[in-house]
Amino acid sequence: MTMVPRDCRLFESCVLLWSDLVVWSEHLLLKKLVRCVKEKGVQLLCLAERHSAHETQQLSSAARAHKTELSQSLQQLSEQAKAMTEYIQLVKGSGDKINDSCEELERQIDQACAEVARAIDRRRDELVRAARNTRSQAIANMRSLTSHAAQKLREATALLHFSIEALKESDHAAFLQVGSILSARAQETASGLCSSLDPPPSPPALTLDIEPVIRTVRTMNFVECIPPGAPEMAVEACAARGCSCTLAWRAPPQPAAVRGYVLELDDGLGGPFREVYCGRETVCTVDGLHYASLYSARVKAFNGAGEGPYSEVIGLQTSPVAWFAWDARCAGAEGALTLSADGLSARAAGWQPRVVLADQPLARGVHYWRLRVDSYDGDADPAFGIARADVARDKMLGSDALGWAMYIDGSRSWFVHGGAHGGRAAGGIASGRTVGVLLDLTRGTLRFAVDECAQGDVAFTGLRGAFYPAVSLNRGVAVTLEPGLQPPPELLLSTLAIE
Repeated sequence: MTMVPRDCRLFESCVLLWSDLVVWSEHLLLKKLVRCVKEKGVQLLCLAERHSAHETQQLSSAARAHKTELSQSLQQLSEQAKAMTEYIQLVKGSGDKINDSCEELERQIDQACAEVARAIDRRRDELVRAARNTRSQAIANMRSLTSHAAQKLREATALLHFSIEALKESDHAAFLQVGSILSARAQETASGLCSSLDPPPSPPALTLDIEPVIRTVRTMNFVECIPPGAPEMAVEACAARGCSCTLAWRAPPQPAAVRGYVLELDDGLGGPFREVYCGRETVCTVDGLHYASLYSARVKAFNGAGEGPYSEVIGLQTSPVAWFAWDARCAGAEGALTLSADGLSARAAGWQPRVVLADQPLARGVHYWRLRVDSYDGDADPAFGIARADVARDKMLGSDALGWAMYIDGSRSWFVHGGAHGGRAAGGIASGRTVGVLLDLTRGTLRFAVDECAQGDVAFTGLRGAFYPAVSLNRGVAVTLEPGLQPPPELLLSTLAIE
């Protein structure tokens, strides 16, 4: 044990007494200062020289500023507390909805499983009936075979008994009369008795394949109960070529599942949309559109819960000029009309006119095409123009009401429709010359040209609907089609002047 000198203990006591006295003095001084501030509203000044640059402020102003700041903070806190209260109520309400939804889901599961069980029971009854029918048919077949074999056996047994009785005959002359016959009959019966029998029926080699059903049952799962979102059109992959267009789109964002898509297209004139595709693919090519038309397209997705919203609408412009060839189905089987491999050249061999149509119709826009005369002897009757799909194929074009044509020979031409001729004009054709056809479906007019010069006035007006470029040939006339051309300016200007 270490001993502390008495003088040291006395010194420590004095130090502690002095520290307490200093603290007590500071405390009294602080209380006096605060009381003075409250009574007289003096300003707090820094007495130390190093704090002499501090800014001072009236206590009332500082208090008001802090009260204002505190009030704003309390207001914000109150609003957040109110929002939190609403959130708690919302969460509690969603909990009730979750319970109701789960209970409804359980009922749906019970109903679905019950429906599956009923379907299995129905299929079981069908399979049992099929098995019983198979058994009945097999038994009937077995009975038929048994009856047939029993009949053969009875016949053989009867022959056997009769032959045994014949062997007992003591009259040799009488036996010789029937012995050889019975011997031949016995040999024939013995050789054909078993060979004529069909093999016995075997039990049906069938078993029940339940693997697909088990696999389907195991894959039963929940599906989304909300419709999918809007697909996004893949504009960079969409294009129009000729009279067809290719459209592509991207699947809508998750989480909603997608079972398929519905693609819709308008009529190219701003009319109502119509469905052109329904399936799971995200790309589709639509053929058979009109030339010189601006089509609008949109797509939507669907699942078991319903259809989602449409995508953005995009526009696709088909080709302003038409590219077509002769329809290969117009070639005659007897060789009266032949077409080239590329479908552009046509030649007739017989005296009877033969009509050949283009492979696609025209219903909109302004179209101009030429037919170069490759062969013509001056005695044939070619006619150039347009026709409906069911025009008469064994008459000159324009002989019925479904054809509009210009009949031309080596020196003059006529306009022909419904068998009526009119609009005679001077000037004919020869080998190497061209006949141009200008179909303006915007104005509903049809004009003709020979070597790019107008042949007569406007031939026909009031044309509406779909028309096929057409020509009728006979007696060795051969022409080559030149589609997709720009109309001669003189022909267009003369048409406008006539109007």
